Amino acid sequence: MAFRLTTAGESHGPALVAIVEGLPAGLTVEKAAIDADLRRRQQGYGRSPRQQIEQDEVEVLAGLRHGRTLGTPLALLVRNRDHANWAWGMSPWPPEGDPSGKGTRQVTLPRPGHADLAGALKYGLSDVRDALERASARHTAVIVAAGAVVKALLGEIGVAVTGNVLTEDLEQRVDEARADRDTVGGIVEVRAQGVPPGLGSYASKEERLDARLAATLMGTQAVKGAEIGEGLALADKRGSEAHDEILRGERGLYRETNRAGGIEAGVSNGEEIVVRAAMKPLPTLMRPLASVDLQTGEPAEALVERSDTAAVEALAVVAEACVAWELARAAHEKFGGDALGDFVAAHHAYLERIDWQPRTR
Repeated sequence: MAFRLTTAGESHGPALVAIVEGLPAGLTVEKAAIDADLRRRQQGYGRSPRQQIEQDEVEVLAGLRHGRTLGTPLALLVRNRDHANWAWGMSPWPPEGDPSGKGTRQVTLPRPGHADLAGALKYGLSDVRDALERASARHTAVIVAAGAVVKALLGEIGVAVTGNVLTEDLEQRVDEARADRDTVGGIVEVRAQGVPPGLGSYASKEERLDARLAATLMGTQAVKGAEIGEGLALADKRGSEAHDEILRGERGLYRETNRAGGIEAGVSNGEEIVVRAAMKPLPTLMRPLASVDLQTGEPAEALVERSDTAAVEALAVVAEACVAWELARAAHEKFGGDALGDFVAAHHAYLERIDWQPRTR
């Protein structure tokens, strides 16, 4: 079965859903580990009051029995507790009774920097809410839930993935922006240790591991840049300064440096995978920017809706999940296996064959 992730759900709809296909049977999945990552995503300096409303936790609808995967599609669900305030406005079916709660009025004032205008034009929408609800970063909750599951799979072959914020003085920047009713962005980094050489391929663009990691990061809301290893800084160096010399140790080949970020020619080279993502400031502003009313054509101010001042720490958790997913997918392509034991055995046999010295930094 192909390794595949499908998500569904709107920001204020009843729930968010993820279906994970391709997991081998026999993998132990811990609810506490998934819920812990969901809580990490909701934390961070500059988050909105919605994070106190939601208190995300995972439910499993299929693919798991007694905490172990069945080798069939795994269905994960995270409910939107805030949907109670939007039950009329975000009802899946034509709502009955008088309009009540939130989301009862059409949104016709697109926000610069959001999907509002592009979505309205693309899909011919008269109510921008039909676009912004799915475009919202709220749906990354189930991305994180799926990421927690595949981190367990990676752990079976000794791979650990962690995300962190690189932006300095984040709390001060958030405080200053909040005082000005503004928003800030930042940079996060994800590192993966224990990744063996040979994941990904140079055979096509679609199979290159670096391209896949860049795509999954750039596919995350508000991310406007991604780099691997020293990334853009390599453009200013000479070749003799930019590349990582190959050395031999007692246990195999290794590098003293890791400017490539663990990937060469689209293939993991056995060093630590290092990727970064740059997040733009969030587009929903309490002091809105200029816009145009799509209904009247008149100049106006953009929609104002509850928003974070910053979500950089949340992005670190989401990026961690995204990188874990692509590494797990690449590992599954490399080692295969319908049962967990087959997957682990193939990984072990591969390590016995190659000349590689695994190490941590």
